[in-house]
Amino acid sequence: MSLSPELRDRAFRWIADDLDPADREEMQRLLGKAMVGEQEAIDELADRMRAPLSFGTAGLRGPVRPGPNGMNRAVVVRTTAGLGDWLAASGKSRGVVVVGRDARHGSEQFHRDVAGVLTAAGFDVRVLPRPLPTPVLAFAVRKLNAVAGVQVTASHNPPADNGYKVYLDAGSQIVPPADREIEAAIAKVGAAVVVPTAEGWTTLGEDLVQSYVDRAASLPRSPERALRIAATTLHGVGAATLREVLASAGFTDVHLVAEQEQPDPDFPTVSFPNPEEPGAADLLLQLASTVDADVAVALDPDADRCALGVRERDGSWRMLRGDETGALLGERVLSTLDRSVHPDPLVAATIVSSELLRSVAAKHNARYDETLTGFKWLVRAGDGNGTGLVYAYEEAIGHCVDPDVVRDKDGISAAVLACDLAASLKVSGRSLLDALDDLAVAHGLHLTDQVSLRVQDLGVIGRTMARLRAEPPAELAGTAVTVSDLRPKADVLTMRGPGLRVLVRPSGTEPKVKAYLEIVEPVAGAAELDDARKRGRERLSALREEISALLG
Repeated sequence: MSLSPELRDRAFRWIADDLDPADREEMQRLLGKAMVGEQEAIDELADRMRAPLSFGTAGLRGPVRPGPNGMNRAVVVRTTAGLGDWLAASGKSRGVVVVGRDARHGSEQFHRDVAGVLTAAGFDVRVLPRPLPTPVLAFAVRKLNAVAGVQVTASHNPPADNGYKVYLDAGSQIVPPADREIEAAIAKVGAAVVVPTAEGWTTLGEDLVQSYVDRAASLPRSPERALRIAATTLHGVGAATLREVLASAGFTDVHLVAEQEQPDPDFPTVSFPNPEEPGAADLLLQLASTVDADVAVALDPDADRCALGVRERDGSWRMLRGDETGALLGERVLSTLDRSVHPDPLVAATIVSSELLRSVAAKHNARYDETLTGFKWLVRAGDGNGTGLVYAYEEAIGHCVDPDVVRDKDGISAAVLACDLAASLKVSGRSLLDALDDLAVAHGLHLTDQVSLRVQDLGVIGRTMARLRAEPPAELAGTAVTVSDLRPKADVLTMRGPGLRVLVRPSGTEPKVKAYLEIVEPVAGAAELDDARKRGRERLSALREEISALLG
C-alpha cells in the first residue's frame, strides 16, 4: 500500500487544524515517514485518519493519539463544541454542566478543554475538584440539576485508551436519537484550532464529594459492622472514595491491595484493568487469603463496576459472577425496602443477565423488566423513565443500588451494600455463599456462563448470525429448544427450552460473537443442593461445548 494523495492531503489538513503543538509534531513526523514510503508509517497514518470515533455507549472511547480516529485535544474540543451546540438547540443554553475526569493519560488536559469550550459557549460549568469516580459525576448531575455532565474516562479499557462519557439532565447516559444528533452536530463544527475557549468555570468544593460519600454511607440496612474487607481499585481513582465511604458507613477493617491503590495510567500490574478479566483479581484474592478477609471487593478504574470475591468452603478464594452478585444485591434491596417510600418497586436486568432476579422480584411482589444491554437502557426500564426503579444490574458487574440519586452503575455504593449483607450474615456464622444457596433452594439453581468467538474478519460476525438464523438448532444439551429473533429491536437470537436459555449476539465493543448461557436446576431442598449443582454443572458443560461448536 502506497501513500495516496487523498490520505496525504487529509493528514496535512488535520495538522493545520490541530490546536495542540505536540500532536501536530507527532503527526508531522508520521506523515514525513509515510511520504518517504515507510509502510508501517503509511499503515499507521491510514488507521489514524480513518472515520472519526463514533458515539457508542455513552460517548467516545479510543486510543490516545492524534488524528480523527483517536482521543486527542482536537477531537475533545470539536466533540464538546458539538455537544454545546446540541444542548443550545435543545433549549438548554446557559444551563449547568458538570465536568469530571479520571487519572488516565490525557484526562487532565481533556477535561480542561471540555470546561473551556463549554464556558466560552455560555454554560455554567462546574468542574469536580480532582480525579474522581464516574458515579460521583453522575451523582453531581442530578444533585445540581445540571443539563448535562461529561466524564473524561475510559473506564476499564486498556492503558492506551481514554474516553468521553456524556450524561443528560436526569443524570443518565445518552440514548438514541441524542447520540446520533450530537454526532451530527459535531460534524458541523469547524477546525478545532478556531473553536472558542474561555476560563472562568467554577471548581466545585469537597462538599459535593462529601454529599456523595454521606449518601452512599447511608445505604446499609443492618447495624452489623464486624467485617474484614480486602479491596482493590486496580490503579484507578476509586481508592480514596471507597475508603471514605466504607469508614463513614462503619466498616473500618479494610485492607487495600497496596500495589494497585494509587492511580496509575499505565496499570502496571494488570494487562487489562477489568475485574472480570482472568488474572486481574489475583492480587486481591491473595490479599484476602493473607489477611483472612470475610469478603473481597474489586472496583474497575473509574469505580462504576464492582466484583465480589468469596472464600469457598475448602478455603480457596474465587470471584463471584456478575449474575451471582446481581441476585444477592437484588434480594437485599427488595427484602429491606421501605414500601412507604417505594410502594410499587421495579427491578431490572438486561436480556443477557440471569433470569433469577425475575423470580426474586415475584417473591417480593415487585415489578421486573428486562432491557437491552447497557445502563442507558436499564435506568429507563419499565415506562421508559425508570419510574419506581430501586435496583438494576447487568452481568458485566454493573450494579445500580440507589437509582434515586445515581442513575447509573455505581461500584462504590454496590460495595457498601454488599459489605452490609456480608456483615449481617457473618453475625450468624453465615456467608455470601450461604445466601446464594438460599436463593437456589427458593428459586432453583441458576448457573450461567459465556462463550465468545473472537474474529479477525468482522464479516464473520454477520455470517455467523445469518447462519444461525437460517439453520437454528432444534436441540441443545439434550433439551428441545425454540428460537426467537429479536430483530429489528436488537441483533439477538434467543434459544429456550425447559431449564435452559442461550442468547447469541455480536459484541457492541469487541470483534466477537458472544453467547450467554443459563441452566436452571430445580432444588427440592437444602439437602438436595449438592446433587442439583452436580447435574447443573454437567448440563452447563455440555451446553458450552455445543455452543462453542455451533459458533465455529
